[in-house]
Amino acid sequence: MPSPIGLLAELTHRCPLGCPYCSNPLELVRAGGELDTKTWTRVLQEAADLGVLHVHLSGGEPLVRTDLAEIVNAAHIAGLYTNLITSAVGLTPQRLSELKGAGLDHVQISIQGVEPARADAIAHFKGGMKMKREAARLVVHEGLALTINAVMHRENIADLPQIIDLAQEWGAGRLEVAHVQYHGWALANRASLMPSREDFERAASVVDEAKTRLSGDLVIDHVIPDYYAERPKACMGGWGRQVIVIAPDGRALPCHAAASLPEMIFANVRSRSLSDIWREDDAFAKFRGTEWMPKPCRGCDRAEIDWGGCRCQAFALIGNAAATDPVCTLSPDHAIISAAIAKDEAAPSAPYRFRRIGG
Repeated sequence: MPSPIGLLAELTHRCPLGCPYCSNPLELVRAGGELDTKTWTRVLQEAADLGVLHVHLSGGEPLVRTDLAEIVNAAHIAGLYTNLITSAVGLTPQRLSELKGAGLDHVQISIQGVEPARADAIAHFKGGMKMKREAARLVVHEGLALTINAVMHRENIADLPQIIDLAQEWGAGRLEVAHVQYHGWALANRASLMPSREDFERAASVVDEAKTRLSGDLVIDHVIPDYYAERPKACMGGWGRQVIVIAPDGRALPCHAAASLPEMIFANVRSRSLSDIWREDDAFAKFRGTEWMPKPCRGCDRAEIDWGGCRCQAFALIGNAAATDPVCTLSPDHAIISAAIAKDEAAPSAPYRFRRIGG
């Protein structure tokens, strides 16, 4: 059995932004249901003991946690590399200094575009872009590693060249060009977020050119949209193979969207150790490896490359989490993807359903 290398610690679902592509579930955990500091401290040490190397402190917006520095310090003491995934709203000089002193290694700031008014409209938060720019300056000034995460969709895909320039201007060492993956709130807004194939292919060319031109100066990771791929990605490196996700309420998940799968019971770190969950829990074992795979996955030369693709996507699109991911052109259900693209890329943009706790 492989040891996990990464832990995605979703500290909270609370967030000042309302991004319509948020991958969090539609049913969000309230503040009263979140794990406390003591439990997170134990879980982080258990993660290190299990072989985890790095922890991504995410949300929602992790900065809303008043105990964030304590959690960062617990991860640091456990020997984990710490990455704060943030909207940067609330990342003041004092807060960043406190987090750095606690052992923070890396900051990833999400942006919604380059033109402030349009970016703020997508985030559903006025003044957000100004805060992000200042936060990036502070991160670089403090000597911490900086990644800019740009989620790409219909409204901002034409701005990709300017987004690449912005990442350089802000002093980032890495840019993640991440096309929307349709889970959670993004699936609810798919018809307004789906770019055309022509726009996606143009964006891919922009990324390829920039990777060559900026080699040695800026690392660019390109996460392409599944709907325009011929083969699925290995979701989270394969179900139960590389990453553990801890939801705000303590449920241990093989991926961030796994809670959307009905009739699956996920163990909670409040009552079980992380090691026991990883090694013994039925939910982690269910789609681990290749024995569970149907044809055409079983026996495919990519079976141990993509590990069958995304279980949550298979369920969301065809109602069967054990089916071949329909984005694969070999899937008997691939026509669903073609139909979705044809429908959504031609659809006029409708008002977004903005992410909000409670509705």
